Amino acid sequence: MAAMEYPHLQNEDTDLYDLIEGEEKRQREGLELIPSENYVSVAVREAMASALTNKYSEGYPGKRYYGGQEFTDQIELFAIERAKKIFGADHANVQPLGGASANIAAYFAWLEPGDTILGMDLAHGGHLTHGSPVTYMAKLFKFVRYGMKDPDTGEIDYDEMREIALKERPKIILGGFSGYSRSIDWAKISAIAQEVGAVAMADVAHIAGLIAGGAAENPFDHGFQIMTTTTHKTLRGPRGAMILSKGTVSTPLRAPEKTIDNLPTLIDRSVFPGFQGGPHMHQIAAKAVAFKEALDPSFKTYAHQVVANAKVMAEVFQEGGVRLIGGGTDNHLILADVFGSLGISGGEAETLLDTAGMTLNKNSIANDTRKPFDPSGIRFGTPAMTTRGFKEAEAKEVATIMLDVLKNRDEANALKAKGKIKELAEAHPVPESFI
Repeated sequence: MAAMEYPHLQNEDTDLYDLIEGEEKRQREGLELIPSENYVSVAVREAMASALTNKYSEGYPGKRYYGGQEFTDQIELFAIERAKKIFGADHANVQPLGGASANIAAYFAWLEPGDTILGMDLAHGGHLTHGSPVTYMAKLFKFVRYGMKDPDTGEIDYDEMREIALKERPKIILGGFSGYSRSIDWAKISAIAQEVGAVAMADVAHIAGLIAGGAAENPFDHGFQIMTTTTHKTLRGPRGAMILSKGTVSTPLRAPEKTIDNLPTLIDRSVFPGFQGGPHMHQIAAKAVAFKEALDPSFKTYAHQVVANAKVMAEVFQEGGVRLIGGGTDNHLILADVFGSLGISGGEAETLLDTAGMTLNKNSIANDTRKPFDPSGIRFGTPAMTTRGFKEAEAKEVATIMLDVLKNRDEANALKAKGKIKELAEAHPVPESFI
C-alpha cells in the first residue's frame, strides 16, 4: 500500500497519528482476507480527503436546498452515469452511506410497514438486513426465509422458495448474501417474483465487482428491478453504497399507487428526505473515481483473477480435509467449517490467523451448534490479495500457510508464518493506481 503522509495530523494530534500509522503498517505487512474488505487507489483516497467534505448538498443534482452546488452537481452526475454504465441500469442513486442504509431505503421505497419480504436465511448465507430478528427492520416488515437445500453443495432450494412465495405473497423477493459461496440462479428468482407479483431485488454488495468485471451474472439481465450494493468490497471503491433500478415487469404488481415506472422517484424520495439528510459529497466523488476504474478494461482481468484465486484456496482447504459450506466457491469467498474439520472454533481460528498476519472473520455456518461470537466457521476471500497482484501460485501458498497454522496451532508457529506472510505482502504492495 502506498504510504500517505499526514504532516498536519502529526503536529495536531500525535495520538491519532500514531494509531493511523499503525493501521497503515498493519495493512502493508499483513494480508486482508475478509471478503468484504479491499484496498482503494490513491486517487480514491485523495477524493475522500478533498474539500468536498466541507459541503452540504441536500437534495439531488439541479434540485438542491443549499447554494454553491456548481461542482457538486457535476460530480454526482459523473458518479450516477458511470454507475448506470457499469451495471446497465436505468437509474442510480449514489447517496446511500452504507449497504444497510441502501437496503432499508429500498424497502421503504416499495413497501409499507407490515409488508412481507422473502429473503435468504442468515444462517444459510444471508445478511442481517435480510430479516435477522435483531434488526429494527424485522420489527417493521414481515420477513420469511429460504435457504440451501444442502449445505454441502450450496444448492438453494428454489422449489421451497416458490412454495413460500405462493403462500406468503411477498411484495419483494430478495436475492443476495454475505456468506454464500455459490452462484445464484437469478432467472429462477425473477420468474418466481413475476408469478406472485413481487419486485425482484438483488443485494449484490459482495459480488458487485465481479458483475462489473464480467465474472458473475448481472441480475438485471434476468428481469430484476432493483439492485443494491456497497461500493467497496469487490467493487474496490470507498465505503458506501448505491441503489440501482431497471425496467418494467410483464405482470401487474399489487400496489397500484406504487408502479415500476415510478421506481426511480420512489427510491430517490426514500433515500432523501426519507432516510438520510445531506449526502457525503467527498464519498460520492470517491465513488465516481472508483467507477471510472471499474470501467477500465483491466478491471475485467482483476475480477476474473479474484474468482480464480478463491477457487485455488478452496481446493487447498478441501485437499487438507476441511469441509467447505457449499462444497467450494464460484465467487470471491470461502466459508470453512474449521470446528467440525479441525477441532478449532471460528473465534480461535480468527485470533490465531491474526497473530500470523492474516485477517479474516469467524462466521456461523448452516445448522451451527455453536454461538455466534465463537461459531464453527471462518469466512475468507480474495478481493484484497488480488488487488495486490496475487495470482494462483501465491493464493495456493497463502492457503497452505493458513492450514499449517490451523493444524499446528501454537504461537511460535503462528509467528513464523507471520514472517512468511510479511515477505509475501511486501513483495506485492498495493499499486497507487489501478488504471
